Amino acid sequence: MIDRSTIDGVLIQWGDRLFYPGNRMVKTPPQPGLDRSLGRQRADAIRARLEATAVRRAPQVMVKVTGGGRGIKAIAAHFRYISKNGRLDIEDENGTGLRGKDAIRELVEDWRFGGTPIETDGHRREAFNIILSMPRGRAEPLVVLNAAREFARAELAGHKYVMLLHEHQAHPHVHLSVRAESKQGRRLNPRKADLHRWRETFAEKLRGWGIDAEATRQSARGRYQGSEPLWRLKAREDGRLRTERPTAAPGTRAQASQAEALRAWMQIGKALAASGDPGNQRLAASIKQFIQDMPDATNPGGQGASAHPDRSPARSDITRTRDVARNPGR
Repeated sequence: MIDRSTIDGVLIQWGDRLFYPGNRMVKTPPQPGLDRSLGRQRADAIRARLEATAVRRAPQVMVKVTGGGRGIKAIAAHFRYISKNGRLDIEDENGTGLRGKDAIRELVEDWRFGGTPIETDGHRREAFNIILSMPRGRAEPLVVLNAAREFARAELAGHKYVMLLHEHQAHPHVHLSVRAESKQGRRLNPRKADLHRWRETFAEKLRGWGIDAEATRQSARGRYQGSEPLWRLKAREDGRLRTERPTAAPGTRAQASQAEALRAWMQIGKALAASGDPGNQRLAASIKQFIQDMPDATNPGGQGASAHPDRSPARSDITRTRDVARNPGR
C-alpha cells in the first residue's frame, strides 16, 4: 500500500509531465524546508485536472490564432468582416461599444497611428486574430464573451484590442483582434507555450463562471488534429465548407508526445491503484477506462496500429504502452 506522501510525489512528477510539459525545461534548485502543504496543494491541483479529464471528460476550450494583418489594409478588412461591415457592435479594450462604418473607420485610424505607424501593406504582422470558443451547448454565449473579456484583460494588458461575439451560427465564439505592438512599445509574439497558457487562462475564466472547462493538450488526450488554414476556418464558420478533409497522421514528434503522455497516465494510474484509499482506486479505474477509450492517434483512419507499414519507434512505444494499459496482466 502506498502512503499519501508517495502518491502526492507521483502526481506531481507525472502530472507535471502530462499537463505542464514546459515545466521540465526549467531547472530550479531544491528548496530545503519548503512547507509540505505547498506540495500537497500542487498534488491536489493535479488530481483535480485528472478528474476533469479522465472522469468528467470536461469539454475542452479552443483558443486559436487564425491569422493577422501585415498592414492596416488587412486589419481594416478583418474589422469589417467580424462586424459584418459595421452592423454588429465591436468592443474595444476599454469596454466601449463601436457600431457603424464611421466607427470602424475611426477605429482603424486609431490603430494605425496609436503607436508606431502601421503601413498600408506592411511586411511584418501588426495584429493577431484570435478565436475563443467552447464546444456547442456547453456554455451560454454571453458567458463565453464574459470569460473572453477577462482573458483579454489578463493576457493582453497594455495592448489595443477589439472583440466581438458571433452567436448567429450554431457554434458561438468570440473574435478577438489585438494590435501586435503594446502601448509601451513591446511587441506580441505568441509561441506554442504562450498559446497553451492562453487556453489555460480561458478555461480558468470559464470555470469562474461555473462552466466545466479544461485545456488539456491533445497528446494527453490521445488526439491529434492538424492546424487548418484561415480560409477553411472562415468557410466553416459561414457554412460554406462543402467537404471536410481527412485528418492527417501525426508526425514523429506528435507520436513521441503521445507516447510520453500515455506513460504518465500509466504511472499515475498504477500509483493510485496501489493506494488503499477508495477514492484513489476509483480514479485509477477511470484513468484505465480513459486510456482504453483514447483514439489511436497514430492511425486517424481507424485501423489498428499494426496495419501501418511505418513502424517508427514513437508509434511502437504508443502501441506497446496502450497494450499494457488495456491488458495489465500480459
